[in-house]
Amino acid sequence: MVEGLKLLAEDAADLDVIAAAAQDALVRMGDVSFDKRAHRFTAVINRFRWETAGEHGPFERVRSALSFESVLAVKSRKVRHDSPDALAAVLQIGFAPSEDAPGGVVQVVLAGGGEIMLNVECLDALLMDIGAPWRTPRRPDHEDA
Repeated sequence: MVEGLKLLAEDAADLDVIAAAAQDALVRMGDVSFDKRAHRFTAVINRFRWETAGEHGPFERVRSALSFESVLAVKSRKVRHDSPDALAAVLQIGFAPSEDAPGGVVQVVLAGGGEIMLNVECLDALLMDIGAPWRTPRRPDHEDA
């Protein structure tokens, strides 16, 4: 059995590690949600396993949960909320602290110009694999993108 990844982030440096692991993940818009009462944003993603990928394969993806706690508000731009089966690729995840530390804005940048911005009271993120990996024929190629 392959051991799954489980990463926690409480500062920008920690989030950089999660961002690297989640880069090129595929997300179905129907698998993204914001629970206002719990102040939790979650996304189930199909993460490319960069940590095991060599130059020529084999290549794998794995279902993973990406969540942020202490979320006060969510805004998005160029995101297909009306189409739950629409797919997007995660390009980058970053954090911009506000003047009221430890709060700030988490920005999830998607391929095609989409963005999801999370206004957070503090940075509290989790990326955890929730399934077994499967083979995929291609390694994401940023030169061809």
